[in-house]
Amino acid sequence: MRNFVKHLPESSGFDLKNLLVEPEKKISLRKDFDPKYTGSFKEKEGASAALESNIEQLAREQDILYAGVTYALLVVLQALDAAGKDSTIKHVMSGVNPQGCEVHSFKAPSQEELGHDFLWRSAKQLPQRGKIGIFNRSYYEEVLVVRVHPELLAQQHLPPLGKSESIWKRRFEEINSFERYLVSNGTIILKFFLNVSKSEQKSRFLKRIEEEEKNWKFSASDVRERRYWNDYMDAYEEVFDCTSTDWAPWFIIPADHKWFARHCVAEIIVATLKSLNLEYPKVSEEELAELHKAREELLNEK
Repeated sequence: MRNFVKHLPESSGFDLKNLLVEPEKKISLRKDFDPKYTGSFKEKEGASAALESNIEQLAREQDILYAGVTYALLVVLQALDAAGKDSTIKHVMSGVNPQGCEVHSFKAPSQEELGHDFLWRSAKQLPQRGKIGIFNRSYYEEVLVVRVHPELLAQQHLPPLGKSESIWKRRFEEINSFERYLVSNGTIILKFFLNVSKSEQKSRFLKRIEEEEKNWKFSASDVRERRYWNDYMDAYEEVFDCTSTDWAPWFIIPADHKWFARHCVAEIIVATLKSLNLEYPKVSEEELAELHKAREELLNEK
């Protein structure tokens, strides 16, 4: 299995390793990771320029990924409301070929989805080889939202074993096995938690209420969920402790400054794709002969 720590750049205005949740190491989300952190960038302009460079590099790497049809890249984005998931996708992926990139947002599960195992609806949307798949929320909702609101388990039609107290430990193990299986079959997995502070979330919620063009983004349920802030912090910490692995690591992205969060995500994606040493497919001698033949035919057309 890949060890992503080895492939992260030494320095890019900050140390990417500081954002990584090291496997088998317990972390404190509140103490170890500062949502306001911006590395050596003190203003938006410097990070935005670095982002533009990464967008160009990502476009090149994606083109080779698409041509090679050997690997797929799955980007998992998790966050509390108003952390900037949508805008991160919009900006980081602004230069990629839409044919090679798919975005899937996971809302509350439908009745059909509740009739299957908790990984089913995500497994259906996995990217095929050569493509980048982005999950805006994911199967991790089943150990986050459902963990904070265990009454939701009643809707999942679980057998007796699935209702036992060990359900969360089992789900962590099942997720790790699922991700290990995907990676061993060529799907590279990067998991990002956009870490927004409670005060910044409040500020963004108020903007959504006060600015008419942003009203559509706001839901009263967003405020209700703020009451469970500490419960979510506890649930996320256990997710990171139990599911950040060498083959599918978690990165905790400071998200109080959206411009820095976008730069971090782009930097890690580009570094990961570069570490694969991707190349355009090489044609065989027979295929090369066919190319020469086709060239001659085109040049001799009347």
